[in-house]
Amino acid sequence: MVRRSPQLLAALRRGRDVADRDFAQPLSLEAMARAANLSKFHFARAFASTYGETPRAYVTRRRIERAKNLLRAANLTVTEVCLLVGFESLGSFSSRFRALVGVSPSDYRRTAVARGGEPPIPGCFVLMWTRPTGELSNREEARATAAK
Repeated sequence: MVRRSPQLLAALRRGRDVADRDFAQPLSLEAMARAANLSKFHFARAFASTYGETPRAYVTRRRIERAKNLLRAANLTVTEVCLLVGFESLGSFSSRFRALVGVSPSDYRRTAVARGGEPPIPGCFVLMWTRPTGELSNREEARATAAK
């Protein structure tokens, strides 16, 4: 096991936090490395050796995890889920999903629905809640109201 300095680990966590927070946005290696205050090449090497996967693989895995949740819990089309989690192409989303999960997104949803569970959240609510606006988000508005 390679020992990492606490400063490097903290920097890598800052980069990973950017990926966790902004995974649905177009996200570049440069943005993650900038948050870590490291060169993109050093960041990529250190990230891969510390976390066991490249930054791109980590972001893709986070996007697929979120897609699985949306496919199980929301009444959205596969295309809407694809775009919400940050993929630009339905084809690349479906192929990555199948490679990581083992089934297509439609088959995954069909299996989840057959198992039962919570009724799906209407897609209009999911889209309304996640839509960026120039105003305060619903969460920020609730925090501001609670703080008063």
